[in-house]
Amino acid sequence: MLKTEQLSLARQMDMVFKELQEELSGLSSGTVFVQIRNNMIGKFGIRHNPLSGRSGGFTDVKEGMTDGQQSSFRLMALESLKYKRRWTHGEISYEFAIRKGMVIVDATLESNYNMANLMIRTPRNAYAESSEQFFG
Repeated sequence: MLKTEQLSLARQMDMVFKELQEELSGLSSGTVFVQIRNNMIGKFGIRHNPLSGRSGGFTDVKEGMTDGQQSSFRLMALESLKYKRRWTHGEISYEFAIRKGMVIVDATLESNYNMANLMIRTPRNAYAESSEQFFG
C-alpha cells in the first residue's frame, strides 16, 4: 500500500478532486481549498453556500458541475501547481463559478512559514552578525 508521502502533489490533488466529485456535481460556485504541509495535502474541502433564500424559504440548487466542467476544473488545479515555488507549507484556494456553461477558476496560492523552524535550522551567530548591521 502506498503512503501519502510517496505520492506527488499532483497525484494527491487528483485524489482530492476524485473525492469531491459528488459534492461538485451539486454546485455551480464555491471555493475548493487544500491545506499543504511538508508537500502533502492534509485537510481539503469546499466552502460554499448552495442555498438561495427568497421570501422566507430556501430552494435547492438543481444544477451543478457536469463531468466535463469538473475535468476542466481539475486540469486547471493541476496546472496551477506549476506556480507553486519552493514553499512546502500553505494553502491553495480555487474559487470557481459556472458562467455561460464554462467553469471559471481563480487560484490563490498562500505560503506559510514557521519562525521556530527557521531558528532551529540557522546557526545562532548568523542572526547576531546580521542584526549588528541594522542595529549596531
